[in-house]
Amino acid sequence: MAESTSYELGELLLYEQPTNYIVESTAYDDSYNIPVLTAGKSFVLGYTNEDFGIFDQLPVIIFDDFTTASQYVNFKFKVKSTAMKILHVNTELVLPKYIYYRMQIIQFDHSTHKRYWIQQYSKIKVSIPALSEQEQIVTRIEELFSKLDKAVETLQTTKKQLTMYRQAVLKESFDCIETECHVATIKSVCYEIKVGIVIKPTQYYVESNGVRAFRNANVRRNYIEDKDWAMISATGHAKNKKSEVHTGDVLIARSGVNLGMASVVSKRYNGYNAIDVVIAVPKQDKILAEYLAYYTNSPYGLHIVKKNQHGAAQGHLNVTEYGNLQIPIPSVDVQHQLISLIESRLSVCESIEKNVDTVLAQADAMRKSILKEAFEGRLI
Repeated sequence: MAESTSYELGELLLYEQPTNYIVESTAYDDSYNIPVLTAGKSFVLGYTNEDFGIFDQLPVIIFDDFTTASQYVNFKFKVKSTAMKILHVNTELVLPKYIYYRMQIIQFDHSTHKRYWIQQYSKIKVSIPALSEQEQIVTRIEELFSKLDKAVETLQTTKKQLTMYRQAVLKESFDCIETECHVATIKSVCYEIKVGIVIKPTQYYVESNGVRAFRNANVRRNYIEDKDWAMISATGHAKNKKSEVHTGDVLIARSGVNLGMASVVSKRYNGYNAIDVVIAVPKQDKILAEYLAYYTNSPYGLHIVKKNQHGAAQGHLNVTEYGNLQIPIPSVDVQHQLISLIESRLSVCESIEKNVDTVLAQADAMRKSILKEAFEGRLI
């Protein structure tokens, strides 16, 4: 890397308070033209039809004054609040994209709830090469990001195809047995259907040495996501024994992106607790846990979930309605056969999806790795 000059961020970025650009009404609609932005991950909060107080001095960087997150913006916008700074780039010294990318790898402790730009963040020093070298670095970064974006898009397409295939397998499997068995409600073939701790047990949360508790994020379609567990104290667990889960229980995600997904509790997770997760305890002489989970994950189970979201942005699974869901009940022997058939067809599918999810989760780390190499002079 050629010779560089050290500057404080405040020398490269002149801040402006966003007061003049705050949206008056949060009655957003996707049919409106002007986006309302935040510097955090959500970025676009919605769209407004307000035609005044629109920021148009582009490009610019918006900076969350409390979390230090930032976004590069090259389109007109309004903002939600004063919790950010609008940063104008000194283009005589630095390219807008270059300094934006450089900011993404700054290590900064923002654990204290306060504003950071003026007193601390703007004082951070960074080395800035000549504009010609900055342009080369930005070009290389965006070439690699473009390849990564295409890979992520392919993986997301793969996930959609796997979802469609899985649903086709489950629908076909349950369609084949409907004429060979009687129909009952889910609640009639379960000892009970209940919900784990509904109110966040804040007083019971501990960082370690507690009892692991399922959250909705841990319940995936036919498997358990064995990470990011909630931990509750032994006292909290003892006071909430009704939400303790056992081998053979069926867990159903009650909310969040996993809404309606079901999985069986294996011996490994016996004795864990559950927070806001639906717990179904099947009568094993009438319905096998795996059979119930597969049915819940089928188009028939998904239908009852969608039916009871009531149009909410993030619905909750209605336990009563789930219990009243009609389910075909063949003999236990036939259930065993059906489970074996489904598992043989879905085993490869499940393995591929886990790998896809792993790679997608690593995408942000891969972006940071690209940026780190770029600013260490290893990309050009």
